[in-house]
Order: sequence, then structure tokens, then C-alpha cells
Amino acid sequence: MLSEEEGLTHLELLAPAKDADTGIAAIEHGADAVYIGASKFGARRQAGNSLTDIDRLIQFARPFHARVYVTLNTLLYNHELKEAEALIRDLYRIGADALIVQDMGILQMDLPPIPLHASTQTDNRTPEKVRFLEQAGFQQVVLARELSLKQIRQIKAGTTVPLEYFVHGALCVSYSGQCYMSQALNGRSANRGECSQPCRLPYDLLTADGKTMAKNQHLLSLKDLSLAHRLQDLIDAGITSFKIEGRLKDVGYVKNVTAHYRQQLDALIDQNPAYRRSSSGRVAPTFSPSPEKSFSRGFSSYFLDGRHKGIWSLHTPKSMGEKIGKVIQVNKDHFLVENGDLLNNGDGLCFLNRQKILTGLRANVVKNQKVYVDVVNGLYAGATLFRNQNHNFDKALSNSHNVRKIAIELLLSETPEGLRLNLRDEDGLSTTLNTTIEKQPANKPERALEQIHQQLSKWGTSLFRVETIKIDLEKPLFVSVSVLNQMRRELAEKHIQYRREQYPRATAAIVPTTHAYPTTTHDYTSNVTNHLARAFYEQHGCQDVADGFEIKQPAGPKQVMTTKHCIRYATEQCPKINPGASGEKLILKSGKNQYQLIFDCKTCEMQVFTLH
Repeated sequence: MLSEEEGLTHLELLAPAKDADTGIAAIEHGADAVYIGASKFGARRQAGNSLTDIDRLIQFARPFHARVYVTLNTLLYNHELKEAEALIRDLYRIGADALIVQDMGILQMDLPPIPLHASTQTDNRTPEKVRFLEQAGFQQVVLARELSLKQIRQIKAGTTVPLEYFVHGALCVSYSGQCYMSQALNGRSANRGECSQPCRLPYDLLTADGKTMAKNQHLLSLKDLSLAHRLQDLIDAGITSFKIEGRLKDVGYVKNVTAHYRQQLDALIDQNPAYRRSSSGRVAPTFSPSPEKSFSRGFSSYFLDGRHKGIWSLHTPKSMGEKIGKVIQVNKDHFLVENGDLLNNGDGLCFLNRQKILTGLRANVVKNQKVYVDVVNGLYAGATLFRNQNHNFDKALSNSHNVRKIAIELLLSETPEGLRLNLRDEDGLSTTLNTTIEKQPANKPERALEQIHQQLSKWGTSLFRVETIKIDLEKPLFVSVSVLNQMRRELAEKHIQYRREQYPRATAAIVPTTHAYPTTTHDYTSNVTNHLARAFYEQHGCQDVADGFEIKQPAGPKQVMTTKHCIRYATEQCPKINPGASGEKLILKSGKNQYQLIFDCKTCEMQVFTLH
């Protein structure tokens, strides 16, 4: 949990973990907290983890006073409720710091005092909704990605609960928790962790009378989010937890992006005495973090400053990576490209061919601006070349370990029986180790003191980084290297365990409430799929609560998506900015599937309906 104490703002960098090893890497590279899926009931079904692995991650996180949040953010069916409740108890027992949940039925369970965070899947867009969740007992709320700075400020002004916001990674085109396209298409529910990502498919755009306006383009696929340069604005607006998307991303991606955002946040914290890190240790990565060198579909700031063009990834849903330059000349087995000296042997390259289809190449050998490949694959002079796999950078990422260290001060002093070594860390926690030795005056006092200092400086791959060493002896003693090394190792182990014991684990019990829900009637978009969730809404004044889409789909055309992304706006047909636009109805077509687009210009939203 985050808090504001004595005027200080604690800032949290929250990183994804598909498994324990990725979570460990995230913490090593600067995460204050990580979020990871349990064995079941997480919104990324392919990223489940056993209790044993989550416990291993928790044990690694504890000495850094970093937190582990577990995602149980799917909708639950009645027959799953007992299993989910038992799993929650197990997660509390092993030390999970919070659960990220979507299903309101969880609040009706007999829970241990584990803090609950409201997932972005609960559709948190308004001050009224966030205030309701705060009063219901949630300890942190993940805001909708679509919110602007102005809207975030409004929510902050009306609530006191810590606010979490996505700052990097893939974007869902629909409001989270409000997308039923995958369920309607093939029975794979996004709210159950099984999304088939129909938004990443190519579509034709048709008018109501069948005229083709666009063909085979990724009209619902968005660029990735990147707000590293806007963290101060978000802090000013009221955000205290900065979330990186990516529980399916590989460990190299997580290392790189986490280290980058750690640097950005640290720079702000170091400049402002009112800010504090919410975990311990500083990171010194062995590479230069650069999100452009990891998976991306290109970047945008989405709606942070309001609506603007350039948020969609029209030609491909795949990673294009970093832009290198224009292709100058193409030959049979090689080509020349601007900035070719930036490339390495083994790099993965890509470009859009003349048909605007993403095409890949592998750089076998790079000599200055010449890039030798097996086949040129439709490459042409004038094409823009991108690098979506940086061989040397990936190697540097894989070799990056043990880069986060907790600062310590050491004091070596005498006791009647021998020596005492005291360690005090950056958080003021202190551990002492005594050892018995036969005291021998040093024949070479200066050399003896130098050797003691030298050996006490060697903390290697441990979690600690020595800032100062003080030696307080009545007279220089000869102390063997083996004794000093043994003292150092034992003290490190003892202090790590002490930091685990001193970890300030938060608890929070859910107390039943009856305060009114912001709305009283609920259709399937309330996502009620079990009797406990229904009881929760009725307890808070809701009437006629419909079954969730996964339980019972309405007859006829179905609204399967609501999005701030507007195809009219993106294609210069918005009547607000182009009074001459026709405003006619539009249809999306992918294979045999067709969807009607409805535009609500009052709310500036686009709704996607099935045609039957």
C-alpha cells in the first residue's frame, strides 16, 4: 500500500511478471511492486503461477520491502467461488500483499485481511465510481487508461484512495471490462482471461450501402502507451502508482522498461524532497535502458491530453521496434540504409512493403551502411527500415543481474572476546554480529587496517552496497581474511532475514457496506456471473441486475465494445471537426463477421455492435 505521511508522497513503480523469474528481474531492475497471476482466475490465462513460485517471488521481494500483488481479476462462476476463496486464503498465508480483483462477489466472501485493489476491469472512469469503490473497502484503484489529466484530477479531488494508472505498454481499444467481442465471436471471454484479440485483426471499412472505404487494415489496433516523459504531470494530477502493462512479455522487455521508468522516477524523487520511493535500494543497470529497443507498435500518449490523431497502428499489430532510417539502395544480397552503422550482426529488421504489409529480414553481416541478408523480401529504395530485435542489446539484457543494492554503513569494533561488526542500512535498520577471536596486534598496522577495509568492502552479488566503513579498534589487529569474509557473509544473511521480519505488511479487512451504487439498474455490462456478485449489487441498492454476457447473451444485435477510439475521427469524418462530413453509418468486416459502428458524438465514444 502507498501512503502520504507527514506531507511525503510515496511513489510506486508497478511492473508485470508472467512468472516468478520475471518478477524477480523486475524487482532487481527497480520495481517497487510487481503483479503476477495465480494458478487460476487471472486475466492472462497463459500467465498462471503456482503458490510455490509466488512464494519464491515474495521471499525475494521482502528484503527490498517490495510488494507482490496477485491478480484474481476474472469474473467467477458459481462453481468456482469456493475454490477462489480457498486460493485467496492460501495467497494471504504465503504473504501476498494485495489482490487485484474485478468480480464484486469476492467482497462477499469470508476473506482474510488482505488488501483488495480494484482492477481496471471494473471500469473506473468517474469520481463517483472510484468513490464508491473506496467506500466499499478497496485500498487502491486502477484507473481507466482512457482518462485525461483533467479527469484524473477530478477523481483525485473527490477521493482519498491511492490511484494507479498505466504508463506503458499495450492498449485495449475498448474500455477495460466492457469488451465482449471475443466472447461473442468464439466464446473466449476477455473478462475470463481468454481474449482472442479480435481488435488486432485486419478489417474492411464499409459504408451502409456497401462502398469500401478501407481494405484489410487494422482499424481497431492501437499503438502502445508511453508516458515516461509525463510522470510529473501524473504525480501532479494525483497518481501515486505507475503501472507497466505486460504480463505476457519476456524477461528482457520487463528488465528494460522497468529500468527506464525507475530512472525517470528516481530523477523526480531526487529533485523533490516531498517524494519518496516505496521500496529500498538503488538500481545501477549494466545497460542503457531504452523502451524503443523492446517490443512496441509505436508509441502514443493516448488520451492523456485529450483526443488526437496518431493513436492507432493501422498497418500491423506486430512490433516494429525502433526506426533506423531510409533504405538508400537495394542489391541482390545486401542493401544500403541510413544510419546503418547503428546495426549489428544478427539484428532483426522489418519494413512495410509497397502493399503496406510488414515484412521481416535478418541482418547476417553489417559493414558500415551495407547490410547483408539472405533475401531482400520485397525491400525497395525509400522504404523506412525498423529494428525489432537488437542482438547486442538483448545480450546485454540477458547478462544484467544483481544490479539493485541497498546502501549500508559498517562499523567494526572490539569486544572483550573479539570483534563486533554492525550494519546499518538506508532505512535505519541495524544488525550486529559478534565473533570470538584471539586478538593479535598487527605487525604492520597500516597494512592490517587496509586489509580489513578491503575485505569488508567486498559484498559481491549480495543485496548490499557499502557507503561507509568505520574501524574503531583500540589498536590495529591482525584479522585473517577468512574471519572477515565469514563475518561479512553471516552478517549479510542475518540482516536479510531481519529485513524480512521488519517488512511492514499491510492488512485490510473488508467490512460490509450498503452505500448506494452510482447507478441503480444494471444490464450485462455490470458483469455479474455469480450469486455473490448479484448479492453485492443488490446490497448497494441496484435493481433488475442482469446476467453477465458470459451467462446470457441478449437476443439480436449486441453491443460488444465501447471505445474512445473513433474511426470517424481517425478518417477525417468527424462532424465536430469537419462540418462537411456525411456522418453516415459504417460497418467493419473481417471475413464473415460484420459489425455496425454507432457514434455517440455527445460522449465522444464509438460503440461496436454485431449485425445479428
